[in-house]
Amino acid sequence: MSTALWAKIQASVGVTADGIPGNITAQAVAKRLGIDKETPRPTPSVPATIDPRSAANIATLLPYAQSKAREWLLKCLEAGINVKIITGTRSYKEQDALYAQGRTAPGRKVTNARAGYSWHNFGVAWDFVVFDANGQPQWESPLMEKCGKIAESLGHEWGGRWTSPQDTPHVTVKMGCTLADARQRVKEGKWWT
Repeated sequence: MSTALWAKIQASVGVTADGIPGNITAQAVAKRLGIDKETPRPTPSVPATIDPRSAANIATLLPYAQSKAREWLLKCLEAGINVKIITGTRSYKEQDALYAQGRTAPGRKVTNARAGYSWHNFGVAWDFVVFDANGQPQWESPLMEKCGKIAESLGHEWGGRWTSPQDTPHVTVKMGCTLADARQRVKEGKWWT
């Protein structure tokens, strides 16, 4: 779907019309359709082993990245790792709000990427966390690295290899272009065609 069409959809549901669908856009569309109270369910093509939260976040990604995220998640689950995808696509507005944390807004810094400088803004990146048996996130678990290595084995970029900053819970599907290329394609209404 073109960014121009997404921008029209966003404008019609009352969210910032930046042409990049994210969680806020999905929630606004669901509310407009009257399905905002429903629990997200995996689509028939998503195996039942993928939890609803992960399935909902995967659904925010580009179709190509959706298949890659499902493949990665299933490999992690098959390895016995209780991992969930906790974020997918973010709008430019959502990205700027995260960037403001620890700078001009309360909280700790969580990203060095402004809007348009994160692959999350282009529907090809997700964040994950491993959970323990009690459902508590385990950010420091060695299984986080194992999940990252599974991503690399599938040809994805894992943020745990980055040095400034290291971003262990991050995976990006390599798209064969730079962020500058992606920003330009969005401006031209050609992301991802």
